[in-house]
Amino acid sequence: MKKLFVLLAACFFAGLVSAQRMTPEEYINTYKDAAIAQMKRYGVPASIILAQGLLETESGNSDLVKRSNNHFGIKCKSTWTGESVRHTDDAPNECFRKYASAMDSYKDHSDYLFTSPRYASLFQLESTDYKGWAYGLKKAGYATNPRYPQILISNIERYNLQQFNEGSSGIRMVPNDVAVMKESKAVEPPTVKVDEKKDGSLFQKLFSGKKNKKNQYFNKLKAVMAFKGTSLLAIATENDIALAKLLEYNDLEIDGLLKDDQWIYLEKKHKEGNRDSYEALQNESLYDIAQVNAIQLQLLAEYNNMPATGIVKKAFIVKLRPDVQVEQPVVKTVTPKMHEVQPKEGLYSIARKYNVTVDEIKQWNSLAGNDLKPGQQLIISK
Repeated sequence: MKKLFVLLAACFFAGLVSAQRMTPEEYINTYKDAAIAQMKRYGVPASIILAQGLLETESGNSDLVKRSNNHFGIKCKSTWTGESVRHTDDAPNECFRKYASAMDSYKDHSDYLFTSPRYASLFQLESTDYKGWAYGLKKAGYATNPRYPQILISNIERYNLQQFNEGSSGIRMVPNDVAVMKESKAVEPPTVKVDEKKDGSLFQKLFSGKKNKKNQYFNKLKAVMAFKGTSLLAIATENDIALAKLLEYNDLEIDGLLKDDQWIYLEKKHKEGNRDSYEALQNESLYDIAQVNAIQLQLLAEYNNMPATGIVKKAFIVKLRPDVQVEQPVVKTVTPKMHEVQPKEGLYSIARKYNVTVDEIKQWNSLAGNDLKPGQQLIISK
């Protein structure tokens, strides 16, 4: 009788928990308007946004989304100054962004994609091309799962999410409220195939109708996102600016084709940044930092007493204003934990003791087999 009571109670609570879980259909119905709103801001397909949200939040049921309103698994990174939570993903206790609302998460997600140069080529695609976006996100490094595009496409077609893409053009105005965000600058930006049914050239779609582009801003300056291979002369001509002025505004010396996707400013950059400093990322030059922060390159070089050319060391703190005191990060040397093998002690018991795997111990110590000798020193972590 007692066992029957326990079984019935377990079934009751299991049913209660199940009833509280959000279904994929409920998630879509709840957040479709948020996805459409972001599509109207930038042109990211609403179907892609919803499919990513479904996957990352487990249809709104993941522990991370419940604790942080983070619908897209965006980690803190060096640019984040808001609240955060710790969550185990690719590594234990990683830092993830925390939002006041789901809408804030949706907005930050689209800002994150639009202001990261490695995703710039995706904005060549129409908002109806969800398959191009799915494969493009994977190529640009958004996710490590090799089946990521297929999962997104499957969710889109299973739940008919493509219906939310209708009536939207792939080219969008840049809102004035875009925050300065930049992830690692790709040396060779990914190439995403553009739908061959488009009328006219990509450049015409991006820069035609100048009178309707007056509100396109980045860092509070008039600017355009120009893609790899774009002619600077063409940008100047399309925007009624003398080529010499365009080169001056962007700290360039000669005309030519852009080697990378980047922002091109249509007016003179600021003399100082909107914050005191900036932490350099991998493979960033001082020029890259000057462009992403909209600061005149020569002044930035003077603030930091360094040449205007060359690569800045990763994690170096670059001053964005004169007379600012910055403290460079201290590189800590981590001493590996050691273990002395005891008599009759094996790899399995040692692994359990330190909560690691046998394979990890063998890798750290270059062990070919499982044989150990008493007194042998083993590296436990690196």
